[in-house]
Formats: sequence, C-alpha cells, structure tokens
Amino acid sequence: MKKLLITLAAVLVSVSSFAQGSVIFNNRTQTGDAPVSRPNGTGAGAGVTAQLYLQTAPGVFTPLSPTTTFRTSSPAAAFFVTEINPFNVTGVLPGQSATFKLVAYDTTLGSYEAAVAAGGLRGQSDPFTIAQLGGTPAGGAPIPTPSLNGLTGFVLVPEPSTIALGVLGAAALLYRRRK
Repeated sequence: MKKLLITLAAVLVSVSSFAQGSVIFNNRTQTGDAPVSRPNGTGAGAGVTAQLYLQTAPGVFTPLSPTTTFRTSSPAAAFFVTEINPFNVTGVLPGQSATFKLVAYDTTLGSYEAAVAAGGLRGQSDPFTIAQLGGTPAGGAPIPTPSLNGLTGFVLVPEPSTIALGVLGAAALLYRRRK
C-alpha cells in the first residue's frame, strides 16, 4: 500500500510539473480591440504572421509557438489574427501572471528577428501583463482562460525601400517647389 501511495504521489507531482497556463491568442479582447495595420491604413492581412513573446527576464522576451496569421475574409477582418484558444504558455503555471508582447512580421522572412535583420515588414506591441493564466493548477479548480487584455494595437514598419521612395518623392516635391 505504501508503494502505491508513493507511486501515485510521484505521478501527480510529475503531471503537475507539465501543467501549462493558457491564454486566448486573439487581438479582439473584452477590454477592446488591438488592431494591427499596414502603413497605408489597411489591415495586416495576408502574408503577415503573428507571434506571442513571453518575458522570461526583465527586458528579455522569448518567442512562443505556435504562430498564427491574420484574417483575410474581409478588409475589416484583416486587422485581426486568427484566434488560437487555448494557447498554452510553456513555462508558466496556471494561475501565475506573465508578461507578453505581440509581434507581426512578413511571413516570407520566417521570423521576427529575420524581418528585423532584413529590414522587412514588421512591428510589435507594448509589453502587457496577464494577471492570472488559465488552466487547471495541481490540486485546484480550473481557471478560465483569459484574453490578451491590455494588448495595444500597432502599425507595421514598412520596408526600407518604401521609406526611401517616400523620402525621394518628398525631396522631388520640395526641389520642384523651389524653382
């Protein structure tokens, strides 16, 4: 009987160590929408990937998997991601708080870091904290999965070539106006 109890306790401890907190990965939340747009004012839409990053130390953010894409069903929907519910947060237990940021980048570049290095289309939200991740803590009652409340919307940064063309156009207008 003693061996059975010890085995059962070991199994419960090991199962609880695999417990993960969860959130609803969506930028339409109960506290308001957090749209992601392109510089021209349209939604991020096709060709843009969204990914959550978890703060693992002060100022240090680590990418989480899986990623998602933006909706393409209508121009209005293109500002919002395809929801993942629940989205499991590795390394954070249910009931604990966690700080996140949402990043978006050109899908063809493969990652946010690659988009930054290549000067590709990308952007990120301000960091935000979820007070209590959802899930079932060891020996506790289930906690409802929260939305990404506190998430802020943002505009994607254009490729440098787009910025360069804009600067050249403005310079041409100013030069022509001087004549």
